[in-house]
Amino acid sequence: MKKFSILILLMLCPLASFAKGPNCYSWPMNMTLAWMKNENIVDIRKLDESKTKITQLVSEEIKKGVYTQIYNFVFYDTHGNSYQVITKSQASYEECSISDVNKYLISKSQVH
Repeated sequence: MKKFSILILLMLCPLASFAKGPNCYSWPMNMTLAWMKNENIVDIRKLDESKTKITQLVSEEIKKGVYTQIYNFVFYDTHGNSYQVITKSQASYEECSISDVNKYLISKSQVH
């Protein structure tokens, strides 16, 4: 229930963000792609990387030099289907993979 409440709060927040901190989108994005592949959500070989949208929603320093970061990723496959995923992880300027990545599939839209 706590995770659901966090997701609702994130969806109600404006997309504009004044997030600061390290630019560590690659770690959560790569972990999300591996997760989507392993869960058979999408064949990642059919994703169109050029259309991927990445938005950092939050970057909050939780202790000196360590940030909690929340990203919104929208992936598109070659058929026009989209997959929106929110991730939460911890990062620093020295290391983007301080923690595991929590991944939440928000929507999966299929073109018929």
